[in-house]
Amino acid sequence: MTQVVSSLLAFLVALAVLIAVHEWGHFWVARRLGVKVLRFSVGFGRSVWQRTGADGTEYRLALIPLGGYVKMLDEREGAVAPADLGRAFNRQSVGIRAAIVSAGPIANLLLAIALYWLVLCLGVPGLRTLVDAPAPNTPAARAGLQAGDEILSVNDASTPTWEQLGLRLVQAALDDAPLEFEVRRADGTRQALVLDADLSQALEDPARLHESLGLAPYRPALPAQMGQLQADGPAVQAGLRSGDRIVRMDGAPVADWEDWVGQVRSRPDQAVPIEVSRRGEMLRLDLRIGAREQDGVRIGFVGASPEVPQQLQDSLRAEYRYAPLAALPVAVERTWQMSLMTVRMLARMATGRLGLENLSGPVNIAQYAGYSAQIGLVSYLGFLAVISISLGVLNLLPIPVLDGGHLAFYLAEWVRGRPLSERVQHWGQQAGILALALMMGLAFYNDFMRLLAP
Repeated sequence: MTQVVSSLLAFLVALAVLIAVHEWGHFWVARRLGVKVLRFSVGFGRSVWQRTGADGTEYRLALIPLGGYVKMLDEREGAVAPADLGRAFNRQSVGIRAAIVSAGPIANLLLAIALYWLVLCLGVPGLRTLVDAPAPNTPAARAGLQAGDEILSVNDASTPTWEQLGLRLVQAALDDAPLEFEVRRADGTRQALVLDADLSQALEDPARLHESLGLAPYRPALPAQMGQLQADGPAVQAGLRSGDRIVRMDGAPVADWEDWVGQVRSRPDQAVPIEVSRRGEMLRLDLRIGAREQDGVRIGFVGASPEVPQQLQDSLRAEYRYAPLAALPVAVERTWQMSLMTVRMLARMATGRLGLENLSGPVNIAQYAGYSAQIGLVSYLGFLAVISISLGVLNLLPIPVLDGGHLAFYLAEWVRGRPLSERVQHWGQQAGILALALMMGLAFYNDFMRLLAP
């Protein structure tokens, strides 16, 4: 329940910030270009807070935080005093109207740049791109990747963390480009490797792109030593404590943690004797292994995680940061790359080259908001940047009722020399509403299918 509440709060904060910035873009440009703004609202529905500024603009915070709007003076929405006709939105040139409409998405992209800049200055933590032994017959195995190799770059772009590696792989897949890796071997030598892989197929399920290539984070051999134990789990009930090292199970030696896990998983619901070493003393305990379902298979579990030495944890971590001046061009480049990637992913969905199950809705976004907030400030700021880019790009799509739809109408007006007829604009708006409803319905469906998945 606590996790649900934290996810909801993180999501609402993100939504309020992104919407406020988006609408502020419309508001700021409209004011600068001489258009009168009647109302600036974050949210819809009944007002929970409002005040009127000295300029006559009403500022309000509404009850339903799922959107917002800027209401400008417009003859199509009511009578306008003769003295204010020059400040009415509908009286402005195509260029001014287009500038006001495009300012919202542009504000979201500028926010993403600012957020990425802050993240890069604070430092981005992550896992070093050390790889485990690839599965046989995968592209990584055929290329010669070995356990303990560190992937330094993909197609000449640095990959200091697994997050960055994932982004580089998706970019290469979208470009249909070969994968050229520079790796550092365990002995310190560097080598260039080429992965021969059909990335167009791998991109059909981006979440499993690493797995399809045979890439997995390095898992060093760990002793079968108890770390954190689940309260009232089978391990605790048997008398095991943090720091205990499993020596034998049912008379068979236990080589390491992976060996221990394998033996436990193969014996659900079984009672077995184990021998443990506790502060140099050998103890014999009786362990009743628990059972649970995983992918339709019944496996054993004891409710324990391994103890990972601090030195080993530190050796697997990475962090990269930039000086303030150096961070700005990197932030701009990252925003551009993410924007382009979003457009190309949407294009692949629209043409059937990427499964529609990759579309996410508010439920999934709220979950990610909660996860990123729990990880830390840098992670949450990075999440905000990604969602801000998505909001900016989606609003520029040429779908009526979105900013991009209005821009499409203005482009047609500029080409024709006169506006489209009200009838055409009306049917365009109806088609846009239908398209958005279908898109949101699919996104909600995908969200709930993910929640119901085992």
